Amino acid sequence: MPPAAPLTDGDSPVRLYTYDSVTQWVWGAAVTLSVALTRTLEEKPRARLLLSGGSTPEPVYTALAKAPLDWSLVDVALVDERWLMPDDPDSNARLVRQTLLQRNAAGARFEAITRAGRPLAEAVATANMHARSPADVVVLGMGEDGHTASLFPGMRDLGAALASPHPYVAVDASGCRGAGPWPTRISLTPAGLASAHTRMLLIRGQRKRELLDRVLAGDDPFEYPARIAFTTPGAPLHVHWCP
Repeated sequence: MPPAAPLTDGDSPVRLYTYDSVTQWVWGAAVTLSVALTRTLEEKPRARLLLSGGSTPEPVYTALAKAPLDWSLVDVALVDERWLMPDDPDSNARLVRQTLLQRNAAGARFEAITRAGRPLAEAVATANMHARSPADVVVLGMGEDGHTASLFPGMRDLGAALASPHPYVAVDASGCRGAGPWPTRISLTPAGLASAHTRMLLIRGQRKRELLDRVLAGDDPFEYPARIAFTTPGAPLHVHWCP
């Protein structure tokens, strides 16, 4: 199933695709990701895919796992992670293992950010070491506060994270409502996003659609960090939305 036609001009940094149903949205997004990975593997020996956590992308990852790719040539990593062990029920690593790394995609090479016995600084260093292989395809989400990855509005040292030359940084989201009970996190930065030839934002529901309009109306990432998805120089942002 091809994705719905974009509602924005081809020269825009943002291209919006809308679907009539969740089923169409799931398969439209999954097909788009499969095509992007296939294109990468036609040009490079390996493809690097970065995934976000949360409940919204789960069905897309499950659908993508059925794609007939040579998954042994795909490196799967995370956009961000809570300071939890990879097998913790609330970790993004566990979500990816339970959804994407099944069926055809079981042979992909997965890089969890955290590991038992590894301190925070070492986990960040390891994530940046892996990121020496630049991201090709990045799947982003957007919280109701306008955060993306683990970059939250009002977060301590948000400016340092946005300006960091490193692909990943440790962040302290204490006091940020969207962070929930997990303030200590590791997050992708604009520097880590810049290399991707495919940037996708997956959102659902009318509230997120209205928030998207507010996000697109400005360019200040301190107000809405999700703006880095289209203000970071490089590829356009493909937004896939359904009611």
